[in-house]
Amino acid sequence: MEQSWPSPPVTPAPLVLRGRVFDAGHPAVMGIINRTPDSFYAPARHSLESGLATLSQMVADGAALIDVGGVRAGQEGGPVSAAEEIERVRPFLLAAREQHPDVLLSLDTWRSEVALACADARIDLVNDTWAGADPELVNVAAELEAGYVVSHTGGLPPRTDPVAISYGDHPDDVVYDVLRTMQAGAERAMAAGVPVERVLLDPTLDFGKTTRHSLRVLRATGAVAGLGFPVLQALSRKDFVGETLDLPVDQRLYGTLAATAIAAWLGTTVFRAHDVPATVQVASMVASIRGDRPPTVAVRGEP
Repeated sequence: MEQSWPSPPVTPAPLVLRGRVFDAGHPAVMGIINRTPDSFYAPARHSLESGLATLSQMVADGAALIDVGGVRAGQEGGPVSAAEEIERVRPFLLAAREQHPDVLLSLDTWRSEVALACADARIDLVNDTWAGADPELVNVAAELEAGYVVSHTGGLPPRTDPVAISYGDHPDDVVYDVLRTMQAGAERAMAAGVPVERVLLDPTLDFGKTTRHSLRVLRATGAVAGLGFPVLQALSRKDFVGETLDLPVDQRLYGTLAATAIAAWLGTTVFRAHDVPATVQVASMVASIRGDRPPTVAVRGEP
């Protein structure tokens, strides 16, 4: 009798940027370059020169996109004006585009004026990590013909850490809020002119969420992917990993990779990561276990 085995929960929608397609069989790793002196993960803090060298290595290691940011996400560290943020990211993006004309570049910002200032770097993705705090940013993404990341922060303003935040009495209330926000944000992006295949959903773990919230939302990745848009997970060395395992930032790689494998199985297409080679291997291996990606080599047992 033929046995029917359970299949992975969701076949994710493809992400298409500059003609490149990322889907279940071709997951993408987004390498992180922080042009900040105070990033929570010290090895990700880069000067112009070290950032360009790291970008080249990330591309060689299999990164499909590079995400460049100029402001620390959390409330620690001093204020950064839009002008200072532009000074941090624009020269780097221009140099990166000159040295790697084919690389896909993502700009991590919540400010429309920063994205506009970087237009001549031909950015491919606007990573709006603060959920439309600047309502003009999605319009700028459409104007630049870039993709757009829809995020979820529970309504908190930029650079705000969650304090006593609650989504309701049921543990899954945070999931329902994420799904509502993701759907509404995707519809706003398409209404602004961003094509459906360039709308990327990021449940944004840790942002506006406790560790329990983030674990619950990660478990519900299949429901996010079920909305019909490609999913980005930014899991790398985050506090929900550190608190779950009681580990400092520099010891969170294994926990991050476990979360990456679960997210990949449940339908995530893009993974924002500090540790590119390890993340590429995990995402590729899970894609093959799912049945979406053939082995690179399959000669074992062949005559």
